[in-house]
Amino acid sequence: MADRLSQVAGHLTNTYGRGLLAGQVAIVTGAAQGIGRSTALLFAKEGAKVVVTDLDQQKAQTVVDEIKRAGGDALAVSGDVSADDFPQKVIDATIKKYGKINHIVNNAGFTYDRMLHTTPDDAFDIIQKVHVRAPFRLIRAAAPYMRIKGNTENRSIVNVSSTSGLHGNVGQANYSAAKSAVIGLTKTICKEWGVFGVRANVVAFGYVQTRLTAAKEEGATIEIDGKKVALGIPKGATAVTGGGGAPVNPLGRGATPDEAAAAVLFLVSPLASFVSGHTLEVTGGAGI
Repeated sequence: MADRLSQVAGHLTNTYGRGLLAGQVAIVTGAAQGIGRSTALLFAKEGAKVVVTDLDQQKAQTVVDEIKRAGGDALAVSGDVSADDFPQKVIDATIKKYGKINHIVNNAGFTYDRMLHTTPDDAFDIIQKVHVRAPFRLIRAAAPYMRIKGNTENRSIVNVSSTSGLHGNVGQANYSAAKSAVIGLTKTICKEWGVFGVRANVVAFGYVQTRLTAAKEEGATIEIDGKKVALGIPKGATAVTGGGGAPVNPLGRGATPDEAAAAVLFLVSPLASFVSGHTLEVTGGAGI
């Protein structure tokens, strides 16, 4: 035990000068914009080799180019996380270029809001497919490269959830159910993969300033199965204040994508070497 503790302590000490993720390989889904982009850039800044995946190949490549201009190393892999061939495509590309996998951040997702009584089956099913089935399948595909006994490298899974998954939310029966399921999935990975030294955690975001929380009237959309799905929240619900002007969190503002990414970095970094099975709420104090 003493040897193990000194090994971890040494790892932390040696890492600081080179970056918290020096020499490690991280896959980040939905990394072309918003929280995913900030996460990819921050990981690269901390020394990681980053696999940037996204539906939009051009935007993914733009993030990779940005990382490379700053002296980092990254690879773009485009595709729909819910596609049957996506997990193996990403894993194969990662192993071919970098030879290993240290971290997976399942960030890709979107909202398809409807009141429960008006939610059609396809609007419910696609959210489960993207937010629960897709992370499960990517993690399963990575198992041969992460479940390795005796490997003392820092390795982890971070699945992105939401306060909707913890408390529910009006108009988000599908999203809330999916984000709640992600927490159960993560706790199971923690229990099954801990023996291999792999940690598994959840980050549950509150209000973060992204296209998913921008005003729906701005017209942002995503195409799913040939249908355009409007993103965002109707005006009036986007404000950081609730009805009557009271802050929805004690800080009285939403988080930036960079602030959200910093929480993900903490969970994958050696600073969280004894944190596993945890749901980190990043909410500015909302819900306490």
